[in-house]
Amino acid sequence: MAPVQDSLIPDFLNRPFVPNMDDLDTLSSCCNTRARLSPLIGVGGNNKAKRGSLVPSPSEPGRIDMFSPAFYAACTVGGSLSTGSTHMAVTPIDLVKCNMQIDPMKYKSISSGFGVLLKEQGLKGLFRGWAPTVVGYSAQGAFKFGFYEFFKKYYADIAGPEYAAKYKTLIYLAGSASAEVIADIALCPMEAVKVRVQTQPGFARGLSDGFPKLVKSEGFTGLYKGIVPLWGRQIPYTMMKFASFETIVELLYKSVIPTPKDQCSGPFQLGVSFAGGYLAGVFCAIVSHPADNLVSFLNNAKGATVSDAVKKLGLWGLFTRGLPLRIVMIGTLTGAQWSLYDAFKVSVGLPTTGGITPAPAAEVFKT
Repeated sequence: MAPVQDSLIPDFLNRPFVPNMDDLDTLSSCCNTRARLSPLIGVGGNNKAKRGSLVPSPSEPGRIDMFSPAFYAACTVGGSLSTGSTHMAVTPIDLVKCNMQIDPMKYKSISSGFGVLLKEQGLKGLFRGWAPTVVGYSAQGAFKFGFYEFFKKYYADIAGPEYAAKYKTLIYLAGSASAEVIADIALCPMEAVKVRVQTQPGFARGLSDGFPKLVKSEGFTGLYKGIVPLWGRQIPYTMMKFASFETIVELLYKSVIPTPKDQCSGPFQLGVSFAGGYLAGVFCAIVSHPADNLVSFLNNAKGATVSDAVKKLGLWGLFTRGLPLRIVMIGTLTGAQWSLYDAFKVSVGLPTTGGITPAPAAEVFKT
């Protein structure tokens, strides 16, 4: 019998392969987690930035998971704080603007408007209507920012990763419009009280006596008399605010700032948020100004209609009366809002908004 020769092939290669089920379960879990990542939160990015570098790890202690209930709660609180505080800060500008819209013969310019108010009401009078401003815009900001993040994710999931990346601007527009419809329902009663307090001397001292007086005079339906023009002002404003901000910040990091976003310092990123917000605010003011004039007119005059406003103001006045002051106000307001909102997000461990170009699904799975 011939002797058996030792095989030159290692013995383990001749054994049948039996997969380790624990390893397969781990791999499957990782793939499923990767597939669920939203295309609008940092997957992809520009060529200089690390992919997904702004998405915090769910396993890190003290960090908030993206799209968890805590995430939406944080966005809601941040939106409320940033919107309410900034609108209260610009109350003097808003007061002059509203009076210029209602009585242009008396309040002929920005400087003369401030002069008239200071002479008639003193320094304290410049903050008339601050209470309904804070209450109304805090509620509006909470719903606006919280629901924007919700609807942005919701519409992106419906579209799917590839189309969400391709049509991201449409998702920004749809998400912000949906959020603003809800937010204005919270704002409208306080806006009605604010305009009356600011433009009708002697009507009321503020929210505590102005709200019941308006309800007694016109009923609860009177609080929502301006809801349609308010939607006409705020929905285009908010669509422009969010879509242009996201686009501007993305362009700044992609084409202007040489350092990738994830390598920029926190204060620098907040500065970018302010710059992007201010530029977005200029566009917002121009787009929404005609409706802003309508809101001021309707809330000031009992029983007035849209046609009454158009006849009195004229088309040119509808588009231009008070516009320069509103551009300054809304630009500053929007820039400050985005800075404060992102500062709050950073303080709770979330990334700042914008600056990442979403990638199609095919690119997501290449990494």
